Amino acid sequence: MPAPPRRSGEGAAPARAVALVLSLAAGAGAFMLFLQFGSADGLQWIDILRSVLIFLSTWWLAWGAVQGVMGLFTRARVPRACAPVLPDAPIAGRTVVLVPVYNEDPAVTFARIAAMDASLAAAGAAPAQVHFAILSDTRDDAIARQERLWFLHLLREREGVGRIFYRRRADNRGKKAGNVEEFIQASGAAYDHALILDADSLMEGGTILAMIRRMEAEPDLGLLQTLPKIIRARTRFGRAMQFSAAFYSPVFARGLAMMQGRTGPFWGHNALVRMRAFAEACGLPELAGKPPFGGHILSHDYVEAALLARAGWRVRLDDDLGGSWEEGPENIVEHAKRDRRWCQGNLQHSRLLAAPGLRPWSRFVFVQGIFAYIAPLFWLAFMAASIAAPSLTPPLDYFPEPYWPFPVFPSDETSKAIGLAIGIFGLLLLPKLLIALAAGIGGRARGFGGALRAMGSTLAELLFSSVTAPVLLMFQTRSVLQVLMGRDAGWPAHNRSDGFVPLARAWEAAHWIVIWGIAGLAGTWWLAPVLVFWLSPVVVPMILAPFIITWSSGESRGGLFATPQEAETPPVVALHDAILARWQAGPPADIPAAAAG
Repeated sequence: MPAPPRRSGEGAAPARAVALVLSLAAGAGAFMLFLQFGSADGLQWIDILRSVLIFLSTWWLAWGAVQGVMGLFTRARVPRACAPVLPDAPIAGRTVVLVPVYNEDPAVTFARIAAMDASLAAAGAAPAQVHFAILSDTRDDAIARQERLWFLHLLREREGVGRIFYRRRADNRGKKAGNVEEFIQASGAAYDHALILDADSLMEGGTILAMIRRMEAEPDLGLLQTLPKIIRARTRFGRAMQFSAAFYSPVFARGLAMMQGRTGPFWGHNALVRMRAFAEACGLPELAGKPPFGGHILSHDYVEAALLARAGWRVRLDDDLGGSWEEGPENIVEHAKRDRRWCQGNLQHSRLLAAPGLRPWSRFVFVQGIFAYIAPLFWLAFMAASIAAPSLTPPLDYFPEPYWPFPVFPSDETSKAIGLAIGIFGLLLLPKLLIALAAGIGGRARGFGGALRAMGSTLAELLFSSVTAPVLLMFQTRSVLQVLMGRDAGWPAHNRSDGFVPLARAWEAAHWIVIWGIAGLAGTWWLAPVLVFWLSPVVVPMILAPFIITWSSGESRGGLFATPQEAETPPVVALHDAILARWQAGPPADIPAAAAG
């Protein structure tokens, strides 16, 4: 079968152009305003530097804001297939669900597989249509023994012999990407499609079948990405992230869908791939040199999407698909640990910007991913330059003209600085407020407790994110500097405990942020005391970082941050809860008590 024909971006170019022009215009406006403000007492090199930094930072903020606003003006994207996709259309091909695991609790993980298998059966899937493959990279031998025992129980409970498989690699070369690649090389020819999950993924059987039918209806579709939403969050931090993913993300995803064309995103999980396309196009290179910039590619998903697009396959995000779930970090420390790996993977993409044959949008996606991590450095550099500016500029000369007896006072450009500050805060706040307003008017807010409660949750999330943002910014900055200094993050296992971080552990993780916050406050007071008020929203949360980490990791008991899945538990989640409760009530007869515990 020949490779699919190459086509244009299918109408994505206008959306991309609008987003780029508007964001660059916002950045240019911020540059001009600050340059006029900074040069009121004479243009100095430090004024030009700060203006360039504010341009880069504002452009990035505006790019995200424009994407959100664009998403408000379109509906959930329903694809146009080559032929109508009927809900009960017969499925011709065979699909395997790939579940990579790495030092996970096997009872919890395998119960998810049991729940998805039951959900598929309820949705009408024939046993031969969808198989499961558990791909273990577990390094802990004790956990591996439990995996094998719970796998036997899963087989017996779901009558899965011949369609549910387990294998553990002796060498976890290439991490998750290498694990999936090894399976495809060994067994991929037996399947037409592969649904790639994470260990914490859950998907409704009906959603999986809908994805398969869409892919079979469009022969050039190489990858179909869903929009996973977070479930089971319990802490303040986790529930704020869960609310954001459920309330804001669908709108931002629609903005992204307007710009993606044939080169959509792949986020590494909860996505269906065409096996032949993935096998032919997505062999990942091992980058020359040592980590962090060399070796195996950590953020492999973006690269695989780019390789599929290069080969002529369509990569698409269908934001109308529901029933796609995942779990998220429950505290700032776990979030920062995961983000450290993503940071290294995204910065690795700088080695791939000039790779031959990539689509221009794929290269721009790499640039976006890199910029997402280096943008905090621009903000910090801007703040540092502003603090240092008074000591780096010559004193005001009120008599610049010789023999002129009257002083010349600089013009007051304070209004421009205030206007710039309002504009930057507007880019941060306005898209979310508009989403809340549109949800109240359109009725979507009913699933979030009603219009008033949804607006209250939005305001609380804005306040919460403004407090936690400086702490996250410092963790992200450290990650970038560690990568630039040659430190490898590796692939740490996830901690899926209750999420609470005691103050002693929070201090251990964030004491350096406290030191930098105190140093920043003292330096500002000494060099530029007029800026203490303006910088306090940044340095005060830094000084209080351990308390913020501990408080935000506490259990959320309030009525804010409600989501539809909390009001009505999704069917596959309820299935998983029931199966796991039964499994954990007592070790099954075929599982020794020591292993089950």
